[in-house]
Amino acid sequence: MAVPVAFFAVFFAYPVAAIVARGLKADGVWRLGRIAEVLAQSDVRHVLWFTSWQALASTALTLLVALPGAYVFARFDFPGKQVLRAVVTVPFVLPTVVVGTAFLALVGRGGLLDELWGVRLDTTVWAILLAHVFFNYAVVVRTVGGLWAQLDPRQEEAARMLGASRLRAWRQVTLPALAPAVAAAALMVFLFTFTSFGVVQILGGPTFSTLEVEIYRQTSQVFDLSTAAVLTLVQFAAVAAILAVHAWTVRRRETALRLVDAATTSRRPRGGGQWALLAGVLGTVLVLLVLPLAVLVQRSLGASGFGYYRALADDDGGAFLVPPIEAIGNSLQYAVAATAIAVVIGALAATALTRRDAGRFVRGFDALLMLPLGVSAVTVGFGFLIALDEPPLDLRSSWILVPLAQALVGVPFVVRTMLPVLRAVDGRLREAAAVLGASPWRVWREVDLPMVRRALLVAAGFAFAVSLGEFGATVFIARPDNPTLPVAVARLLGRPGDMNYGQAMALSTILMLVCAVALVVLERLRTDRSGEF
Repeated sequence: MAVPVAFFAVFFAYPVAAIVARGLKADGVWRLGRIAEVLAQSDVRHVLWFTSWQALASTALTLLVALPGAYVFARFDFPGKQVLRAVVTVPFVLPTVVVGTAFLALVGRGGLLDELWGVRLDTTVWAILLAHVFFNYAVVVRTVGGLWAQLDPRQEEAARMLGASRLRAWRQVTLPALAPAVAAAALMVFLFTFTSFGVVQILGGPTFSTLEVEIYRQTSQVFDLSTAAVLTLVQFAAVAAILAVHAWTVRRRETALRLVDAATTSRRPRGGGQWALLAGVLGTVLVLLVLPLAVLVQRSLGASGFGYYRALADDDGGAFLVPPIEAIGNSLQYAVAATAIAVVIGALAATALTRRDAGRFVRGFDALLMLPLGVSAVTVGFGFLIALDEPPLDLRSSWILVPLAQALVGVPFVVRTMLPVLRAVDGRLREAAAVLGASPWRVWREVDLPMVRRALLVAAGFAFAVSLGEFGATVFIARPDNPTLPVAVARLLGRPGDMNYGQAMALSTILMLVCAVALVVLERLRTDRSGEF
C-alpha cells in the first residue's frame, strides 16, 4: 500500500488541499465564513440547482432508454450481438469533448437537424440530457444487463406456474433481484452527470453551468479562488456521499444473489412482441448512438473531402504554437505514460486490497480510490500548478505533469478491473507456494500474474482510453506547444470560422477512431472462445 498511498497523497490530496487552502485562507487565517457567503449567492444556488436537476433528469432518462437494451442483451441471442455490444460501449470510452462535438454537429447551429428542419437544440437543456444518455447508455446496459443475464429465469417461470401474470412475476421476482444493480447503475450515471464538464462546456454555452463548469470559470476566467474552493468542497462532499451509497449497493448485490451461467439464459426472440422489442432497441442504438458519430464523421469531411484533415498539418500561428496534427502524437505519448503509471499504482493497490488480513485503513482506501472520478478535475489540474511549483516537486515545466493527472483517472478503472479477478484466485495456491519456499514477490509473479494477465491487459486498455480523453485537468497543465487532442478540439471550437470548426470535427473523428480501436482490442481480451463475458 505504500506506493499507492504516497501517489494519491502527493498527486491528489495535496493539490486539492492546496487550492482549497489558497482560496479559504487569508494572511494565514481560515475564512470559513466565506463558505456561507458563497452558498448564499443566488447565481451559485442556481448552479447547484441546475447541477442536481440535470443529473437527476439525465439519470432517469438514461434508465428509461437503456433498461430495454439491458433486457435484450441479457435474454436475447441474435446475430451480430457481440458487434452491437461493442457499438453500445463505444460512447462510454469516448472523451466528453468528442461527445459534445458530435452532438454539436447534430443539433447545433448548422447541424443536421438545423439543415433538415431548422431545429436547433444546442441552446436548450435537451442537448445536454441527450448527450448524457448517449454517454451513459452503456453503463446501464453493462451493469444491469450483466446481472440480468445471470439471474435464473426459472424463478420467474415458477411464479408464472403458480398463477402470477407476466407483469406481476417480473415485478415481484425479477425486479427485487435487479434493484441493487439498477441502483448501482443509477448512482454511477448520476455521478458522471453531476460532475459533467466537457459536454456542458460545449453544449451549454453561457446559459447552463454545472459545478464543474463553474469551478473552471471561477478559476480561469474570474480568478475567484475562494468561490472555486467552496464549490470544490461542495462537490467533494456530494461525490463522497454518492460513492458511499454506491459501495453499499455493490456489497448488497454481491452477497444477496444466487447466479447462473449467463450462456444458459439467452435465447432467440419468440413472438412478435419480442422481435418488436429487439427492433426498437436496434432503432434506439442507431438513432441515439450511431447517428451523432456518423454526423461527426460527415462534418469532418465537409464539401472538400479531406481538406480539413490536410489543414491540420498547417501552422496558422493562431491558437496553436504548433500544427494541430501534432496533438495526436502528444496525446498518444501522454496516454502511454499515464497507462504505465496507472497500471503500476492500480495493480499494487488491487493486490493489497485482496489480502484477507487487510485492516480498516486498507478497506477505506478502496473507496477513496474512486474519488478522482468525481472530484473536480479542474481543481486537480489547477492544484498541480499551485502545489507542484517548488523543489523537490517543481513539475510545472515537466512533461510528466500531464500523464500524472491522467493516471489519477485511470487508476480506479485498473483497480475495479483487477480486483474481482484477484479475489477469485484460490488463496490455497498462494499458501502452497509459500510453504514450498517462494518469496511473496515470486508467489505473485508465478501464481497471481498468470491468472490475472488478461485482466491486467484489459485494465491497461481502459486506462489508455480514459487517459487519452481526459480534459478537465489537462486543459490547465498542457503546454501550448504540446496540446492534447481534447484540448486542441476545445481550442478550435472556441475560434470562429468554418475551417476551425471543420478541423475540430476532424480531430474529434481521429480521437473517436483511436478510442474505438482500443475498445475493439478490449472486447477481444474480455471475451473467451465462446464469445460470452
